[in-house]
Amino acid sequence: MSGQTRKKIQKKMKIRGYGLRMDALDEILSFVNRFPDAEDEAIDLLLDQFEHESSLKSSIIDKESVNRVTSVLLQAEAAAEGDSGSASNHSAIRVIDAFLVPKFRYDSIKKHFYQHAGSLPIHGEASAKAALYRDRFLLLFQRVSRDQHFSRPSFDVVNSEFGSCEISTIQSLVGQTGRRWVMGVISQLEDGHFYLEDLAASVEIDLSKAKITTGFFTENTIVVAEGEMLVDGIFQVITCGFPPLEDRDQSLKLLAEYDFFGGGTLKKEDTLRLADLEKRAANDMFVILSDIWLDNEEVMGKLEVVLDGFESVEVVPSLFVFMGNFCSHPCNLSFHSFSSLRLQFGKLGQMIAAHPRLKEHSRFLFIPGPDDAGPSTVLPRCALPKYLTEELKKYIPNAIFSSNPCRLNFLITVQLNH
Repeated sequence: MSGQTRKKIQKKMKIRGYGLRMDALDEILSFVNRFPDAEDEAIDLLLDQFEHESSLKSSIIDKESVNRVTSVLLQAEAAAEGDSGSASNHSAIRVIDAFLVPKFRYDSIKKHFYQHAGSLPIHGEASAKAALYRDRFLLLFQRVSRDQHFSRPSFDVVNSEFGSCEISTIQSLVGQTGRRWVMGVISQLEDGHFYLEDLAASVEIDLSKAKITTGFFTENTIVVAEGEMLVDGIFQVITCGFPPLEDRDQSLKLLAEYDFFGGGTLKKEDTLRLADLEKRAANDMFVILSDIWLDNEEVMGKLEVVLDGFESVEVVPSLFVFMGNFCSHPCNLSFHSFSSLRLQFGKLGQMIAAHPRLKEHSRFLFIPGPDDAGPSTVLPRCALPKYLTEELKKYIPNAIFSSNPCRLNFLITVQLNH
């Protein structure tokens, strides 16, 4: 592994216009080995620091220059660790409400994503359903178009025995001969007749001779198919399968500038620090409980037993996730005990506050259930109304009330729903 890392370091240094002495290479290797799960980020961070190093007198890097730069980076890491350790795990937890998740759409002409500006209504318009399928198709198409097997060749080379595997539009199949690759949605526009549709056109397909790859194919499934047009205007499918997968690390490199998750984009030094903190967080835990019926004495008694148990453990949980329903009766139009439910949330706050270690070191996240108070019973659901939670917030000021589902960022990413 060290041999491969050495070659990687030398290649990246050469691309940036630097040369390396052997002792300097050993020092860089020692620094990179501190981050076995983030070698590329560590090398890039080191190179970025070299570019800002004003004391470099030559493009040939020596051991002293490497020591100077790595010392600066390690000191910055130690300072960050000290800050994060003193601030407890509170700063490591971030909850993203479903209504605040960034919305991106792909521009097939400019070949990049753009973020939707403004707020979106809870109830979509009639055109929202068509936009859903169009956006899903474009999202897969941009991934397929950069796959090495389906992208347009830079030179006149043959990708396979049948020619280029470049994706053709269905509209361009008219009048064409020979095998072509297309991407589309399987639909049944006429009873007993299957079609393949893209954003511009549709064509009837014949699957009788198709070689189907592993998978389960239904209507509205997006597939990549190889075949040829017959004289009667039917596309004879020879091979059919799902769009190719893309490695997560490759996607992150290509789309690093976009914050799809909503937790914010990370700098290289932040990525390295979080990768190291993630290793040390082996003892951190989340406690997830649902159906916390505040109006049921037996449930509340059992909940207090749970809190008592975690209060006495050596390392208290980083996060408690309380998921509804929070009442044994549906909070619909016939429910008239909202003031009582408000007081019961206050009693829950008192119960939590009676456990000082949990109150100080743990966070508490509340997610509404299907029958809790809210403007609608469909997903995503808004957070619990402030009227119900104000009493609890008096005792637990850092309590979090979020939507169902919501996203949770704690070194790694999690999505919670009930």
